[in-house]
Amino acid sequence: MTKNRIQLTRLSEEHTIAFKEEMQMAFEHGFKSHSHEKTDADDASSQWQILPDKDFYQSLEAEGAEAYEAISEDGQRVGGAIIIVNGNSGELAFLYVKTGVQSKGIGQSIWKTIEAIHPEIEVWETFTPYFNRRNIHFYINSCGFHAVEFFNEHHPDPNMPEQFEQEDGLFKFEKRMRQLI
Repeated sequence: MTKNRIQLTRLSEEHTIAFKEEMQMAFEHGFKSHSHEKTDADDASSQWQILPDKDFYQSLEAEGAEAYEAISEDGQRVGGAIIIVNGNSGELAFLYVKTGVQSKGIGQSIWKTIEAIHPEIEVWETFTPYFNRRNIHFYINSCGFHAVEFFNEHHPDPNMPEQFEQEDGLFKFEKRMRQLI
Protein backbone atom coordinates (compact mmCIF):
# COMPACT_ATOMS: atom_id res chain seq x y z
CA MET A 1 0.00 0.00 0.00
CA THR A 2 1.34 3.40 -0.97
CA LYS A 3 1.16 6.04 1.73
CA ASN A 4 -0.87 8.88 0.32
CA ARG A 5 -0.79 12.28 1.84
CA ILE A 6 -4.07 13.92 1.20
CA GLN A 7 -5.65 17.05 2.51
CA LEU A 8 -9.38 17.31 3.12
CA THR A 9 -10.93 20.62 2.19
CA ARG A 10 -14.58 21.57 2.50
CA LEU A 11 -16.44 21.08 -0.76
CA SER A 12 -17.07 24.40 -2.46
CA GLU A 13 -20.27 25.08 -4.35
CA GLU A 14 -18.36 25.47 -7.62
CA HIS A 15 -16.92 21.93 -7.30
CA THR A 16 -20.17 20.22 -6.29
CA ILE A 17 -21.24 18.92 -9.72
CA ALA A 18 -17.80 17.53 -10.64
CA PHE A 19 -17.53 15.98 -7.14
CA LYS A 20 -20.96 14.34 -7.54
CA GLU A 21 -20.15 13.02 -11.02
CA GLU A 22 -16.80 11.56 -9.88
CA MET A 23 -18.55 9.92 -6.93
CA GLN A 24 -21.23 8.47 -9.22
CA MET A 25 -18.55 7.13 -11.60
CA ALA A 26 -16.67 5.50 -8.71
CA PHE A 27 -19.87 3.91 -7.37
CA GLU A 28 -20.84 2.68 -10.84
CA HIS A 29 -17.35 1.22 -11.31
CA GLY A 30 -17.74 -0.61 -7.98
CA PHE A 31 -21.15 -1.93 -9.00
CA LYS A 32 -19.89 -3.18 -12.35
CA SER A 33 -16.81 -4.80 -10.85
CA HIS A 34 -18.92 -7.02 -8.56
CA SER A 35 -20.84 -8.57 -11.44
CA HIS A 36 -19.54 -11.74 -13.04
CA GLU A 37 -21.57 -10.98 -16.13
CA LYS A 38 -20.50 -7.53 -17.25
CA THR A 39 -23.50 -7.25 -19.58
CA ASP A 40 -25.87 -7.73 -16.63
CA ALA A 41 -24.14 -4.93 -14.72
CA ASP A 42 -24.15 -2.70 -17.80
CA ASP A 43 -27.87 -3.34 -18.33
CA ALA A 44 -28.69 -2.65 -14.68
CA SER A 45 -26.64 0.54 -14.50
CA SER A 46 -28.23 1.83 -17.70
CA GLN A 47 -31.74 1.23 -16.28
CA TRP A 48 -31.18 3.18 -13.06
CA GLN A 49 -28.55 5.44 -11.59
CA ILE A 50 -26.22 3.74 -9.10
CA LEU A 51 -26.06 6.85 -6.90
CA PRO A 52 -29.12 8.94 -7.78
CA ASP A 53 -28.70 12.72 -7.72
CA LYS A 54 -31.55 12.87 -5.20
CA ASP A 55 -29.65 10.69 -2.70
CA PHE A 56 -26.45 12.70 -3.15
CA TYR A 57 -28.16 16.05 -2.57
CA GLN A 58 -30.25 14.69 0.30
CA SER A 59 -27.05 13.77 2.15
CA LEU A 60 -25.27 16.97 1.16
CA GLU A 61 -28.15 19.10 2.44
CA ALA A 62 -28.90 17.12 5.62
CA GLU A 63 -28.64 18.86 8.97
CA GLY A 64 -25.06 18.45 10.22
CA ALA A 65 -23.72 17.49 6.77
CA GLU A 66 -20.10 18.18 5.91
CA ALA A 67 -18.64 17.41 2.49
CA TYR A 68 -14.92 17.12 1.93
CA GLU A 69 -12.76 16.89 -1.17
CA ALA A 70 -9.59 14.81 -0.85
CA ILE A 71 -6.78 16.71 -2.52
CA SER A 72 -3.49 14.98 -3.35
CA GLU A 73 -0.05 16.51 -2.91
CA ASP A 74 -0.09 17.55 -6.57
CA GLY A 75 -3.38 19.44 -6.11
CA GLN A 76 -5.72 16.94 -7.78
CA ARG A 77 -9.03 15.81 -6.29
CA VAL A 78 -8.67 12.06 -5.72
CA GLY A 79 -11.86 11.40 -3.77
CA GLY A 80 -14.02 12.74 -1.04
CA ALA A 81 -16.69 12.10 1.55
CA ILE A 82 -19.96 13.36 2.92
CA ILE A 83 -20.50 12.90 6.63
CA ILE A 84 -23.37 13.87 8.91
CA VAL A 85 -22.48 14.93 12.45
CA ASN A 86 -25.04 14.94 15.24
CA GLY A 87 -23.44 15.64 18.60
CA ASN A 88 -21.25 12.67 19.50
CA SER A 89 -22.53 10.42 16.71
CA GLY A 90 -21.63 10.53 13.05
CA GLU A 91 -22.72 8.95 9.82
CA LEU A 92 -20.43 8.34 6.89
CA ALA A 93 -23.00 8.93 4.16
CA PHE A 94 -20.61 8.52 1.23
CA LEU A 95 -16.89 8.00 0.74
CA TYR A 96 -15.32 7.57 -2.66
CA VAL A 97 -11.94 7.30 -4.30
CA LYS A 98 -11.76 8.55 -7.86
CA THR A 99 -11.84 5.84 -10.53
CA GLY A 100 -8.29 5.00 -11.60
CA VAL A 101 -6.57 5.74 -8.28
CA GLN A 102 -8.12 3.07 -6.04
CA SER A 103 -6.04 0.57 -4.03
CA LYS A 104 -3.39 3.12 -3.11
CA GLY A 105 -4.48 3.86 0.47
CA ILE A 106 -6.42 7.01 -0.43
CA GLY A 107 -9.72 5.81 1.05
CA GLN A 108 -8.06 4.89 4.32
CA SER A 109 -6.31 8.29 4.40
CA ILE A 110 -9.65 10.03 3.84
CA TRP A 111 -11.24 8.07 6.68
CA LYS A 112 -8.36 8.58 9.14
CA THR A 113 -8.42 12.32 8.42
CA ILE A 114 -12.17 12.47 9.07
CA GLU A 115 -11.64 10.70 12.39
CA ALA A 116 -8.95 13.26 13.30
CA ILE A 117 -11.22 16.18 12.36
CA HIS A 118 -13.99 14.84 14.62
CA PRO A 119 -12.47 13.42 17.82
CA GLU A 120 -15.76 14.11 19.62
CA ILE A 121 -17.55 11.36 17.71
CA GLU A 122 -18.10 8.27 19.85
CA VAL A 123 -19.93 6.11 17.29
CA TRP A 124 -19.73 6.28 13.51
CA GLU A 125 -22.12 4.37 11.26
CA THR A 126 -22.27 3.66 7.57
CA PHE A 127 -24.04 1.30 5.17
CA THR A 128 -22.97 -0.69 2.12
CA PRO A 129 -24.65 -3.22 -0.20
CA TYR A 130 -24.06 -6.88 0.62
CA PHE A 131 -22.53 -7.62 -2.79
CA ASN A 132 -19.78 -5.02 -2.53
CA ARG A 133 -17.05 -7.19 -1.04
CA ARG A 134 -14.46 -4.48 -1.67
CA ASN A 135 -16.38 -2.02 0.53
CA ILE A 136 -17.02 -4.65 3.20
CA HIS A 137 -13.28 -5.42 3.32
CA PHE A 138 -12.46 -1.70 3.45
CA TYR A 139 -14.82 -0.85 6.29
CA ILE A 140 -14.04 -3.91 8.43
CA ASN A 141 -10.37 -4.62 7.75
CA SER A 142 -9.00 -1.17 6.91
CA CYS A 143 -11.16 1.19 8.97
CA GLY A 144 -12.17 -0.90 12.00
CA PHE A 145 -15.95 -0.93 11.54
CA HIS A 146 -18.08 -3.88 12.64
CA ALA A 147 -21.14 -5.24 10.85
CA VAL A 148 -24.03 -4.79 13.29
CA GLU A 149 -27.11 -5.42 11.15
CA PHE A 150 -28.08 -6.90 7.79
CA PHE A 151 -31.14 -5.38 6.16
CA ASN A 152 -32.97 -7.41 3.53
CA GLU A 153 -36.48 -8.40 2.45
CA HIS A 154 -36.94 -10.40 5.69
CA HIS A 155 -35.48 -7.66 7.91
CA PRO A 156 -36.13 -4.29 6.24
CA ASP A 157 -34.55 -1.06 7.40
CA PRO A 158 -37.43 0.95 8.88
CA ASN A 159 -35.66 4.20 7.87
CA MET A 160 -35.18 3.22 4.23
CA PRO A 161 -37.48 4.80 1.66
CA GLU A 162 -40.04 2.35 0.28
CA GLN A 163 -38.79 2.70 -3.30
CA PHE A 164 -35.44 1.10 -2.30
CA GLU A 165 -35.36 -2.60 -3.12
CA GLN A 166 -34.13 -4.29 0.05
CA GLU A 167 -34.23 -7.85 -1.22
CA ASP A 168 -30.56 -7.57 -2.24
CA GLY A 169 -29.40 -6.68 1.26
CA LEU A 170 -27.56 -3.86 2.95
CA PHE A 171 -25.04 -4.05 5.80
CA LYS A 172 -25.03 -1.52 8.61
CA PHE A 173 -21.59 -0.93 10.11
CA GLU A 174 -20.60 0.83 13.32
CA LYS A 175 -17.30 1.95 14.70
CA ARG A 176 -17.12 2.78 18.38
CA MET A 177 -14.32 5.25 18.94
CA ARG A 178 -14.23 4.88 22.71
CA GLN A 179 -15.98 2.72 25.21
CA LEU A 180 -19.26 4.21 26.33
CA ILE A 181 -19.66 4.26 30.10
